[in-house]
Amino acid sequence: MRYLVRAVKYFFWFSILFALIMVALVLLGIADSSPELMFRDGWKSVAYIAVLFAAVAAFYPRFGFISRDVAVPGGYSEIRNGVVEIMESKGYVIESEEGENMTFRLRSKVSALFKMFEDRITLTRIDGGFSAEGLTKEVVRIAGALEYRFKDRSVDGE
Repeated sequence: MRYLVRAVKYFFWFSILFALIMVALVLLGIADSSPELMFRDGWKSVAYIAVLFAAVAAFYPRFGFISRDVAVPGGYSEIRNGVVEIMESKGYVIESEEGENMTFRLRSKVSALFKMFEDRITLTRIDGGFSAEGLTKEVVRIAGALEYRFKDRSVDGE
């Protein structure tokens, strides 16, 4: 169900962005205000564009969101404060904590708006660390920071 909601959100986001660009072009006098004159096939072209947006929106959540295992050695009580500290340095605040699982949201509502409020990062405790779930770009960025911070120094000979 979450996948479908995300796909619909992205369809509307693409459509609104397209409409804003078209309005800007009309206001600047670059394009005509009538879709019949703006596009070669008029409203038929608008329908093709909508189908294209629907196709892209249908697949984007598949690639835009991931779940990735993050190696964070140590007991939960030892690493919890460090994890929260790293998340806060990346602009996140803790939303909820259930047992050893944590959920974070972006502190800035403006940043959350630009991510269409798909700003939640969920850290689920697994053996040897966490499973991080959220936007691909954010999960990769946070996973790298967590793994670097909690890197097992004994393996490197430090």
